[in-house]
Amino acid sequence: MARGYQDVNEPTASLRRTISGPLLVFYGVGTMLGAGIYALIGEVAGSAGIYAPAAFAIAAVIAGLTATSFAEFSSRYPKSAGEAVYVSAGFANTNLALVVGLLIVASGIVSSGVMFRGFIGYAATFTSFPDWAGFLALAFVVCGLAAWGIAQSLVVVAVITIVETGVLLLVIAAGFTAEAALPSAAAPSWGIASVFSGAVLAFYAFIGFEDMVNIAEEVKNPRRTMPRAIFFAFAVTTLIYVAIAWVAVRTTPIDALAQSEAPMALIFSRVSSFPVLWISLIAMVAIVNGALVQVVMASRVLYGLARQKLLPEWFGRINRRTRTPVLSTIFIAACVFSSASLLPLDTLARATTLFLLIVFTLVNLALIRVKLKDPHRADGFEAPLIIPWLGAASAAAFAVFSAIEIIR
Repeated sequence: MARGYQDVNEPTASLRRTISGPLLVFYGVGTMLGAGIYALIGEVAGSAGIYAPAAFAIAAVIAGLTATSFAEFSSRYPKSAGEAVYVSAGFANTNLALVVGLLIVASGIVSSGVMFRGFIGYAATFTSFPDWAGFLALAFVVCGLAAWGIAQSLVVVAVITIVETGVLLLVIAAGFTAEAALPSAAAPSWGIASVFSGAVLAFYAFIGFEDMVNIAEEVKNPRRTMPRAIFFAFAVTTLIYVAIAWVAVRTTPIDALAQSEAPMALIFSRVSSFPVLWISLIAMVAIVNGALVQVVMASRVLYGLARQKLLPEWFGRINRRTRTPVLSTIFIAACVFSSASLLPLDTLARATTLFLLIVFTLVNLALIRVKLKDPHRADGFEAPLIIPWLGAASAAAFAVFSAIEIIR
């Protein structure tokens, strides 16, 4: 056994329950407000045009169904590698559980790659450097924070989330009185297909509620805390996204939004005379915040899978001092660096969405099976049976649409 680590099979090898309800909410809001709005608002506007707010609203409805299913599952089984645990409970198939867990890890890696690329776009406002150098520096920073300790990581997440939420609220307030953008004479006509294409991209912005369940073993009183925190974080994020999308298409030409590598900075310059460098700086910090949450989540999934003996035991080793899965964290950070270096932003976002939609379909189906076997939970949150049925159908439909978009 490596010095300073505990074996996953040792009874003392456990994570520390230090996360309160408010910290968990900040964790969820922090991951959902990262690249979703700072890096992808331009991509969504490029697909859905003036109907970008509708695209975010559609994505919120689809994601909200599955978030409700996750809320019930998190109350039933508050464990790390939550999705794998849920699918295993529903289908009693460890191979399927492993596939689901690895898909979640892949989504966290690719999602962080989206954020790394978004960071570089805003960093170009200040200086120029090779992309790989920026990715490598980010990997070291995020890995160090994630390995430091879960309480410390979430305090950092909470502080950054408060700042970025405040800035977004200021942008929304300024957008109500800012001068509206003149419509382009060559503006295309956006149809239903365009709006749904934008919704598939916007769906990426809502990922994060599933990250929350993967730190359940570090949450105080998780059976009550997890569902409440999921709903609260999701509601806050939805309101902010729809409002920001409305401000974006009202004040900024669509073609400029779609082409910008720093879309929030562009929007900020349209609604305020405040130096745009500040919004770029805040966007960079927010994106690092989102990447930190994804790395924490993915490392906990590897830890949980190792605890279930579905992966090699070293993924489950806990550092004695930090009480975090340091080796898993380093592995995830290295994979994030590779994904950011090899794939473009749009491909990364759509791949993340496809991975998660497959997982969400399976989790909803698993909840249907669990509820049919054990329909009532007196000690936790219960969703109506219609919710996982609708969640499975909508997630599967979105997955097919997303796969078509990637192939195209």
